[in-house]
Amino acid sequence: MRGASDGIVDLRSDTVTRPSAGMREAIARAEVGDDALGDDPTVRALESRVAGILGKPASLFFPSGIMANQTALLLHTTPGTEVVCEASAHLVDWELAGAAANAGVQLRGVASSDGILTAEAVVAAIRPRAAKLQIQTSLISVENTHNAAGGRVVPLATALAIRDAARNHNLPVHMDGARLWNAAEAAGVTERDYAACADTVMVTLSKGLGCPVGSMLAGDEETIDRARVVRRRLGGSMRQSGILAAAGLYALDHNRSRLGEDHVRARRLAELSRSIPGLDVIEPETNIVMFDIARPDMNSVDVTAALEQRGVWMTVFTQRRVRAVTHLDIDDAGIERAAAVLAEVVGEGGRGTHFANRPV
Repeated sequence: MRGASDGIVDLRSDTVTRPSAGMREAIARAEVGDDALGDDPTVRALESRVAGILGKPASLFFPSGIMANQTALLLHTTPGTEVVCEASAHLVDWELAGAAANAGVQLRGVASSDGILTAEAVVAAIRPRAAKLQIQTSLISVENTHNAAGGRVVPLATALAIRDAARNHNLPVHMDGARLWNAAEAAGVTERDYAACADTVMVTLSKGLGCPVGSMLAGDEETIDRARVVRRRLGGSMRQSGILAAAGLYALDHNRSRLGEDHVRARRLAELSRSIPGLDVIEPETNIVMFDIARPDMNSVDVTAALEQRGVWMTVFTQRRVRAVTHLDIDDAGIERAAAVLAEVVGEGGRGTHFANRPV
């Protein structure tokens, strides 16, 4: 467990996990080839395994989820068109305008109160094909879970309704499922159920599953063949990447089934923190807990800096919002300590601490 030896409770993200002894052994034993030439057997095994889990004919291993998302945009769109997505989606806020820089498309962000798109909102945002002087819609993108909304889960019925609406308008759907594993666990359905709602699906191995590197893009065989070309064009082809794929296979066998533990710990952190004066806690659905700073003399930069000094690491999300993410390297004791330090920093115990009263 992270923190057992260095005293740190690292809640910045579920990307900070370190490979376990079992995962390191799987990496060391991996049979490898040259994946750029198509003959790494461990990568092939991982791609087949993930495709099967998602119920798609094929999948492709990527160095990162952003590269896989950007590849999906390049596959589904043409320059000068528009992608409909939720207004605070990862595509909008955390991919450095890649949609514009790489695919030459603009994002039509649809605002929602909870980060969840609805079929009705999607239909309202689709540009009419008869409007010759307007940009045309080329893709619908759904994020599940929704990071900025605090790991919110898209209900399966909602995802199905969006798929049907897109089909009625002859539009493809891409699912940014970086934490789809968490969504399926929380919703009590399978990843395959969700993947059936989209033409392409991205899932990440280096978040809740605890791998050091890697994401997957799944779809039909023709789409994934094209994705292989795009991946190379973007510099994502690798050589003996079976050492990374081995970690993915290990994670699917050992870490996927335990994701509910992270959700329980997130709820426990929220429960312990809810009574802290000056802190508004958003109830988590999965492994992300959002804290809004209500004290006028503090902002999220102040709070995370003070937490870090005390050995608890969280992330500045907005000027008033702090994010904590539970993962397999955080145990119950880490949750208890994080809540206690939050109370010390933000609650009554923090009133003696000097914070810069700067505009936020």
